[in-house]
Amino acid sequence: MSMLDKSCKDFNTILASKEPVPGGGGAAAMGGAIGMALSNMVGNLTVGKKKYADVEGEVKELLDKGVKIIKELEALVDKDAEVFEPLSKAYGLPKNTPEEIEYKARTMEQCCKTACSVPMEIMRKAYAGIKIHERMGRIGTMIAISDVGCGVAFMKAALVSGSLNVIINLNTIKDQDFVKNTREEMNQLLADGTKIADATFNLVVSKLTK
Repeated sequence: MSMLDKSCKDFNTILASKEPVPGGGGAAAMGGAIGMALSNMVGNLTVGKKKYADVEGEVKELLDKGVKIIKELEALVDKDAEVFEPLSKAYGLPKNTPEEIEYKARTMEQCCKTACSVPMEIMRKAYAGIKIHERMGRIGTMIAISDVGCGVAFMKAALVSGSLNVIINLNTIKDQDFVKNTREEMNQLLADGTKIADATFNLVVSKLTK
């Protein structure tokens, strides 16, 4: 059963339990999807209003991009659970002989690389979502501008949470080229995304307190 088919209550109950999935990665993806949905709500409230007729075309473009990101982040909730299962099994592999030790190390390496791929993708989608919030904060309707602030806060949380799930897997990977390349992209997304998210949040606050 897909995590997305569960009620919010059931999802949180399982998240709080000893069950291995969902975990931080799945929660980050879900939080990001919620954040993106908030931006789209603002966009949908903007479209059709005479006051914002001059930006309606751009808002519709942002909405289309937002719908795509929501679907992608929702899919990553399940994907995160899928990639964790083989990793959890790899931890339990025997290592009584040199052959078993080598096989376990090789399997762990591959599983950790695969496990890194999902939170990295969550970070990429969160960054893209933050960029949409940045623009929506400038042209979206003032009657719901606070929701841009709420949404970008969720997106920033998804970005930061995704990075932690990358780091924990990088710590056990021996392939230094993979580690270096992944860490560089992660750090860039984190630095740029956080900066834009904070600026967008502050923009919303300034609009609300004029």
